[in-house]
Amino acid sequence: MIRTTPFHPRLSELNSQGLYTHWQGFLSPLRYTTAPKHEYFAVRNSVGVFDTSPLFKYRISGPDAEQLLAGLLVRDIRSCRPGRALYTLWCDDRGFVMEDGVVFRHSANDFLLTAARPNLGWLDSHRGRLRVELEDVSDDYGIVAIQGPRSRTVLSALSPETDGLGYFQHTQAKVGSTAVTLSRTGYTGDLGYELTVPADEAVAVLDAVLEAGRDHGIRPFGEEALMMLRIEAGLPLIDVDWTNSRTAWTDAQRVTPTELGMGWMLRGIDDDTRPFLGRQAIRRELAEGSSRWATVGIVVDWQHWDRLHRDAGLLPSKSEHPPPYEQMLYDAEGAPAGFVTSFLYSPVLQRHVGLARVTPALAETGTELRMEVVVNHRNTTVDVRTAPLPFFNPARKTAKP
Repeated sequence: MIRTTPFHPRLSELNSQGLYTHWQGFLSPLRYTTAPKHEYFAVRNSVGVFDTSPLFKYRISGPDAEQLLAGLLVRDIRSCRPGRALYTLWCDDRGFVMEDGVVFRHSANDFLLTAARPNLGWLDSHRGRLRVELEDVSDDYGIVAIQGPRSRTVLSALSPETDGLGYFQHTQAKVGSTAVTLSRTGYTGDLGYELTVPADEAVAVLDAVLEAGRDHGIRPFGEEALMMLRIEAGLPLIDVDWTNSRTAWTDAQRVTPTELGMGWMLRGIDDDTRPFLGRQAIRRELAEGSSRWATVGIVVDWQHWDRLHRDAGLLPSKSEHPPPYEQMLYDAEGAPAGFVTSFLYSPVLQRHVGLARVTPALAETGTELRMEVVVNHRNTTVDVRTAPLPFFNPARKTAKP
């Protein structure tokens, strides 16, 4: 059965295209207008709204809730104070990444974990004798993301708590008469917030947001614009940039936190008081230097790109639509060097950029490689160089309010 989100009644009225994909059984708009680039620029220049309600939402509570999460999540939840949130991974016992999500700490013993795929059974399988209550509250709430440089201005008109909210903090607030959770989080790499709203009040809250943003050019954006935004921000996506270890067929499809470019999450991994799942395998990887890959950005040599196309009688392609396949990378001698998992032409950067995994020896910024492309139905390669991630990282994203 195809389902719709709590915000769908209003957002469907704003969708002139009627183009949807499926996100865990929910209709999710690809775009609202003829050009996703317009929606993209709304976020980068002003403010946009995205319906992220299909995320699974799990309430984890009880005296041992922290202990359970500390034993499963890669990041140390014990360092997260009430009113803060953490972006984190979780792994299998071999240290391969399963999924990612955001955990919100509401109190000493009360947490909310979001995830793109179902995880309730997995969480329950590790509960054991711990005094923990696990509840799937996915249908109880909608989540709407308000993203872009004017997002604070829009939300401040509705909830004064917005002005004092730091990066990855959350608080209880009201939009009109509706109690919501307001968090400074998002998936666009820009200044942004998310509202977690009771499902039966979702349309009223969205209407208030749209009205507050009307003079700021607010508009909804779909998944096509979101892909552009998150690639510029260097944010990986499950089923695109990595495969859940539980559903992967081979180890070649699996990746560790270090290989995914998330090694920064491993701070404190030597603390024996927090033996999270996969910790020993990850420690061996770090000690032995056995990582197969390093995640980097790649930037295309625009002059070579143009010459390849013009010599073939074509206008140089500058598409903001990421191709749905990997592209191979080669070193100077033509040996395989890695692969690009996400790639597009960035409208803001005006360059072709991508997320890639390369052998660790080639990960240094500025390393020259060649990427496989197809021009006039023939395989060829274009010059690229490695670059640090993220590509787009404005100071406003994390700046103090």
